[in-house]
Amino acid sequence: MGRVHHSRADALQVAQIEAALPALPTAWALTDRFTEMVRNGREDILASWLDEAEGSMIASFVRGLRSDYAAVAAALREPWSDGQTEGQINRLKALKRQM
Repeated sequence: MGRVHHSRADALQVAQIEAALPALPTAWALTDRFTEMVRNGREDILASWLDEAEGSMIASFVRGLRSDYAAVAAALREPWSDGQTEGQINRLKALKRQM
């Protein structure tokens, strides 16, 4: 994903936040790597990524992934997706709420 280009004022604010939360840049880097892993179906690096991310700010997310490791690994390994189906279900639920 990479860093976003901010205005000077925004960049200063981001720097202040990062100074107050030194673990935040690591969490950003881990989430960027997770996004790349999912987009590229890299099951081979899942275990090492989980080990590395375990002590970070996203530890609760990591615990959730570990609790369903087989499903996460299969999602990275298999070429198919239920995204289309889930999208249609969300659309139908939204229509139902509007009624």
